[in-house]
Amino acid sequence: MDLRNQSAVVTGGASGMGAVTASALAARGARVAVLDINQTAAQDKADEFGGVGIACDVADAESAASAVERVVAEIGPPRVVVNCAGIALAGRIIGRDGPHDLGQYQKVINVNLIGTFNVLRLTAATMSELDLIGDSGGRGVIINTASVAAYDGQIGQAAYSSSKGGVVALTLPAARELARFGIRVMTIAPGLIKTPMLSGLPKEVQESLADQVPFPPRLGEPEEYASLVEHIIDNEMLNGEVIRLDGAIRMQPK
Repeated sequence: MDLRNQSAVVTGGASGMGAVTASALAARGARVAVLDINQTAAQDKADEFGGVGIACDVADAESAASAVERVVAEIGPPRVVVNCAGIALAGRIIGRDGPHDLGQYQKVINVNLIGTFNVLRLTAATMSELDLIGDSGGRGVIINTASVAAYDGQIGQAAYSSSKGGVVALTLPAARELARFGIRVMTIAPGLIKTPMLSGLPKEVQESLADQVPFPPRLGEPEEYASLVEHIIDNEMLNGEVIRLDGAIRMQPK
């Protein structure tokens, strides 16, 4: 897809994989809206490439609807949507203080799964009204972010794995339903990516984690996530599938 002068949305776009992806899309000529819970960070990132920074709580219906309305008004209905917004909270089902806190579990589900679906439903509705483009007559693509934890969830990741497993399960039915509009739906399941959270760990911990990756034996780079996003955008036969971006890692129980 030629992204020049096309509208694109990246949630969680102020940091990590989202920030690098937003910059990559802008470099290809897209008009990019950076959506993030942190308004200042979103605007700072958007200012780097002349985009739009919008505060958005993806798990909140009104906040997300308002953000999408601003996107449509300021840069047009998006042809590309990348859902990177997410949180990770660890907790055992039976911990030292008793059962897993239900509020924490709900919070992770709300942001990672419901937030992803919330943005998908809203942006798909606007995308469905766009003109058809390309030889196949498509309208756009929505790329969600899961995790290898959806498949290899570790002890303490019940909430996180549940949320990302839901994103995986959402992929095919969404792609099938939106196919009649020419909208593709894909999901990336990253492994150990050098996000701000991992980069803040002690060097020895980072090296220990990197040693678990068969090849290449290192942490992944956010740029590699962004590169895969670009390839998915360009390759229209990629639809309704989840791609692991993980160097063949299979996470151990703990």
